[in-house]
Amino acid sequence: MLRPLSQEKPVVFTVSELNAQIKTMLESSYPLVWVMGEISNFRVPSSGHHYFTLKDDQSQIRAVFFRAQQRNLRFTPEGGLQVLCQGRLSVYEPRGEYQLIVEVMEPQGFGALQLAFEQLKKKLEKEGLFDASRKQPLPACPTHIAIVTSSTGAAIQDILRVFQRSPYALSVTLLPVRVQGREAAGEIAAAIEKANQLASAHQWDLLIVGRGGGSIEDLWPFNEEIVARALADCAIPTMSAVGHEIDLTISDLVADQRAPTPTAAAEWVVTQLDRFERELAICQEKLVNLLRQKVDAKKQILQFTESRLIDPRRRLADLRLFLDERMERILLALEGRMERAGTRLLHLQERLQRVHPLQVITALRAQLEQTCRDMTIHQQKVLNGHRLRLQENSAKLNALSPLSVLERGYAIAYLQPRREVLRDANQAHPGEEVLVQLARGNLLCEVRKIEE
Repeated sequence: MLRPLSQEKPVVFTVSELNAQIKTMLESSYPLVWVMGEISNFRVPSSGHHYFTLKDDQSQIRAVFFRAQQRNLRFTPEGGLQVLCQGRLSVYEPRGEYQLIVEVMEPQGFGALQLAFEQLKKKLEKEGLFDASRKQPLPACPTHIAIVTSSTGAAIQDILRVFQRSPYALSVTLLPVRVQGREAAGEIAAAIEKANQLASAHQWDLLIVGRGGGSIEDLWPFNEEIVARALADCAIPTMSAVGHEIDLTISDLVADQRAPTPTAAAEWVVTQLDRFERELAICQEKLVNLLRQKVDAKKQILQFTESRLIDPRRRLADLRLFLDERMERILLALEGRMERAGTRLLHLQERLQRVHPLQVITALRAQLEQTCRDMTIHQQKVLNGHRLRLQENSAKLNALSPLSVLERGYAIAYLQPRREVLRDANQAHPGEEVLVQLARGNLLCEVRKIEE
């Protein structure tokens, strides 16, 4: 049986109104939900927001993780990762698509901190920050030591206790920082950079960075990327001493050497000084023995030489005789050479008098003066001839110039504004302007009548 059409006017929505109502209903019905799924189609544009799809075996939902909500995120989301997300449902009205706006994200099957540790470890290892080739050798005799740790923690007390028991004079500088909490990583990295800048002024030859034991959350500042890169860029040899022996941090992997505990770091310094002092004593003993052997050998050579040495007075007398003979020969040769040079000088003086340049200069000067006089007379003649020709040409030009005609009372008429010369009265029309050029001055006239 057919129903009659309703007489009531149906409600008609625009697309925007419908999407707005759906958004309101959806957000009020699902204010906060937990959703588990696998990340796919993960992308991060320049805004820093994370856009991705959460999916399981049968369906999927779009999701967005805004940059402002990522402050407490310990790991880096990536495609294929199984996560648990807390967020609220909303509708993106321009496209009519509903999506999950994520506020909290946790990895599944892996702790967030452990996952972040593995991700950063993989990233830095790929960049080569763990390579042994880039690590600096630690000093053989560390005596100026900088320490980055808490000023109130147990680590600095353990280190100072070991140093105070040692017999060596050490210079220890503490750069106090917080070693746990959200701000700790930035302070640790800044202290490492400051130590790097002041290394030359304070002559630090070793930088110890660390703290005492604790949970993974307490030790986490030493797993931050900013601390790892500060250690990698440090020009001072670095030693990481974080937690207990079983604790492993990113700082341990990046530093030039890892100490199991802060106490072990201090003991390494004392042990290194002990080894250096022992090796120095051994080297000193070897050097003394070697010098003694060399002195004994030189003594034997000296004694053998003395036994074969001729009396130096005889040798000196022979040298004196040889020197006197050489001096006599040199004086004779010098006198002969001086005599020959004097004779040659007399000959040259006689030849010079015969060709003395003063006579040549006097003759050339007289010739030059006569030539100058001749040139002056010739130039005056040429100038007078040119002056006569110029006067004749000027007279001819004046005779042919139209200005001479104007002087006799004639005039030249130009049609304005084209300045066309008038040769026929019919070229002008009444009312037009005519410029009349006289011998002196011009007249601007208006044509009133034309007569044949």
